Amino acid sequence: MSKVKSFFASRWGIIAVGAIIGIIAATLQKLGNPGNMGICMACFERDIVGALGLHRAGIVQYLRPEIPAFVFGSLIAALAFKEFRYRAGSAPMIRFFLGMTAMFGALVFLGCPWRALLRLSGGDWNAIVGLVGLTVGITAGVLFLKKGFNLGRAHQGDTKFAWIFPAFMVVLLILAIVYPNFGEGAALFRSIKGPGAMAAPVAISVGAALIIGFLAQRTRFCTMGAIRDVVLMRDFHLLSGVIALVVAAFVMNLIYGQFHPGFIRGIDAAGEIIKQPAAHTNQLLNLGGMVLAGLSFTLAGGCPGRQIFLSGEGDGDAAIFVMGMFVGAALSHNFLMVATQRNAPWIVGIGI
Repeated sequence: MSKVKSFFASRWGIIAVGAIIGIIAATLQKLGNPGNMGICMACFERDIVGALGLHRAGIVQYLRPEIPAFVFGSLIAALAFKEFRYRAGSAPMIRFFLGMTAMFGALVFLGCPWRALLRLSGGDWNAIVGLVGLTVGITAGVLFLKKGFNLGRAHQGDTKFAWIFPAFMVVLLILAIVYPNFGEGAALFRSIKGPGAMAAPVAISVGAALIIGFLAQRTRFCTMGAIRDVVLMRDFHLLSGVIALVVAAFVMNLIYGQFHPGFIRGIDAAGEIIKQPAAHTNQLLNLGGMVLAGLSFTLAGGCPGRQIFLSGEGDGDAAIFVMGMFVGAALSHNFLMVATQRNAPWIVGIGI
């Protein structure tokens, strides 16, 4: 067991895990997940919220099984390595609102940091602007940290409380597998077109997410942490895993024929622009959305993936952040703050 721990803590361990995540993400896209969206924590949570009826954007409603499976993968790893314990109480309301603002920014850009990397590996150059914005936001967050910003110390508590969030995920996973119809006009909703109608087979999605959850928990994989550590400490350990993810996904996209370079994909026979999947070319919003998201992730202490994996370990503060993202996704669509909404009063003209 000690050798396994040492490997996951090593540079080669984080590189191997990053490469595995990149391979799995590109493969999930090949098997049916939306374009350049083999994995996206923000988009998947948004789809789940839509399936539950908390927003009514018909093209993004699907109870994706990956999110609860990520939690269970992390839970299994934490139990196996005796790291499962309850801790919470560190500024929960601030974490909740940071989860909301993180989702606001991510849905303006159209993706979390994981999806930004996968969009880049698929040839979507709009992701470059998003990654610049993410770096600016994280750097701003680091300045807050240097000036003394601190959400306080979490306190350990009774382990039985650590099971509350995984229990909620059990319900979601069962619903995702069974997908019951509760009656006309009632949840669960499911898209018949658009990104919400595109999905890899449930069994494969669950298996892949369990593997990623397990490995990410062991290596503390975090896209925000990778940039933060470089800016704050000149530590490139986590960044090496992020780079491995991009390289592996790029290679797999080439193999699968999923690499389409450009800000757009081309022009069709009728002269219409063929856009990159679930993307837009308003670079000011791509930049600004990820600045907001990066700042929120840094102040909260982790990207959405890391927060999901921490919640599987029993971290109640991370679970609060994830719930804030769920609510943020609903509010973003209900108040038309998402870049996919043509009629958003402050995001006019960038619908996809």
